[in-house]
Amino acid sequence: MTMNFAIYTKNLTHSGILSLLAGLFAHLALTDIYHGEADVTLEWSIVRICAVVFAAFIVASLFTLIRALKALE
Repeated sequence: MTMNFAIYTKNLTHSGILSLLAGLFAHLALTDIYHGEADVTLEWSIVRICAVVFAAFIVASLFTLIRALKALE
């Protein structure tokens, strides 16, 4: 049980760092969209990819939190 929890927290840390980078890229893409660039299809694709990264991080966080709470019982 402890080994699995260590793996979950390590993966959660990595996905957290990836989410921070995705937040930076989403900010840059949304800034270009806001400034009215001519073709923003690439920027919207970046925002969509970042949304998937954020959702994966949230799911991984909730999964790890549930596992931690069950381990405390």
